[in-house]
Amino acid sequence: MPTLIFRHWLIKPALFISVILLFLNLLPGWLGVKSAYLLTDKFILLLMIMLVIIVTYIRRHEHLCQPWRQVFQRKISMAAIIFLLAYLIVGLLDSVHFRLPLPAEHNKPVHYSVDVKSLLDILATDLHSKVEKTYSAPFATQLFSRESVDKPDGSSVRIYPRLKFGGVHLKDPVADKMADILKRLSIAILWSIGITLLFILLFVLRQSFYQRVSVRLLLIRFLNGRFKLPWRTAAMCCWLILFIVLFIADAGSFYHILGTDKVGQDVLYLSVKSIRTGLVIGTLTTLVMLPFAIMLGVVAGFFRGWIDDIIQYIYTTLNSIPGVLLIAAAILSIDVYIANHPDMFSTTIERADLRLLALCFILGITSWTGLCRLLRGESFKLRELEYIQAAEAFGVKKMRIIRKHIIPNISHIVLIVVVLDFSGLVLAEAVLSYVGVGVDPSTNSWGNMINGARLEMAREPMVWWSLVAAFSFMFILVLSANLFSDAVRDAFDPHMQRK
Repeated sequence: MPTLIFRHWLIKPALFISVILLFLNLLPGWLGVKSAYLLTDKFILLLMIMLVIIVTYIRRHEHLCQPWRQVFQRKISMAAIIFLLAYLIVGLLDSVHFRLPLPAEHNKPVHYSVDVKSLLDILATDLHSKVEKTYSAPFATQLFSRESVDKPDGSSVRIYPRLKFGGVHLKDPVADKMADILKRLSIAILWSIGITLLFILLFVLRQSFYQRVSVRLLLIRFLNGRFKLPWRTAAMCCWLILFIVLFIADAGSFYHILGTDKVGQDVLYLSVKSIRTGLVIGTLTTLVMLPFAIMLGVVAGFFRGWIDDIIQYIYTTLNSIPGVLLIAAAILSIDVYIANHPDMFSTTIERADLRLLALCFILGITSWTGLCRLLRGESFKLRELEYIQAAEAFGVKKMRIIRKHIIPNISHIVLIVVVLDFSGLVLAEAVLSYVGVGVDPSTNSWGNMINGARLEMAREPMVWWSLVAAFSFMFILVLSANLFSDAVRDAFDPHMQRK
């Protein structure tokens, strides 16, 4: 009996999840800080637990693993997965929040700062701690606009002042800057190549040990791309990401790689901090949307009659209301609630987090209708099949038929639509923030960056780097999600399989 219990497929994910939870509980004590997990942090942790369980379950069933192998066997989808994982890691690092201790006298109780930090803030201290006076261009050593400076003789002259941090280590910025940047670029390339080759060698040694094949033969197969999975493509993408990270870690300590904004904050840091907001919008909104879409769509298609009429009336009425107006009304109601209950929030970030969570719920409630229509039509078709009618003839309960036969046969539609909608939700946040009904203005997001860049683009000379930075980070995420969704659709759609 104990052997059967320990062989159960839930044991391994349960142990893994327990280790993660233990690590998160012990981490504040190791760092000497006070944990300050937000509501969205808890939802993200819940999503990760669900993901671990789902992946473990899929690996136990061959018919579920087969389409996922097709996804991973495509080079483009493998590259997209690597970039999505990089975004996910950044989002998770930015979801572990805590409050730093304030300086205290001996034998006095420790008090903690009201400023909430994350692991990403600690790792990117050089990026967000070096604040300039105002705008500066990428890799600049001077401010972007002229200022009047008094000379010792009492006269004044308008010059471009040197930055406090950007390029301050250079004696002659004009002559030394380009050589210094190229030097740091070369170092990052060499280190990233060396680390990548080391991991490739370790991977080949591991494969050689398990497959009982010579290392030389496996290296040739790796270089020629003759593995079942495109590991060569994955290695190239990992090298690119590693190179970018190493270059940012080195050059970011001495330059503002993507410039600074109006208040002198590093634009690269703001862009990286916005990753978490994009991921939260895309994932939590999906988590809210799925129960409504699946439950109502399946019930409407299976039971038909007056139940179908009521559900159709609900989503038709919801679709007739302009989505932006509905979201704006809900966000304004949340703002009024926050203003009337200031005692419920000890920090500013908690208020902003509640608004972000409310936006996810509102987007989820207003975006389930499309998937509900698809599932309703598919359920109509499935209930007419012979095995469904046979189950009803034998007296099988309707809810059991739905759970055992209907839902498993519509799961591919759910998966395809969810992956396709992720990029649309990320773009929706940018649009809503642009019109002023998105996330809180104090929340780092690409939408707020684009909204703030409107006036900057009208300056003379034009301040373009904030808009380009937000667009580039959002473009890479959306492109990777779209490429991944195409591969998922091709692997799971029965019509594509027949073709």
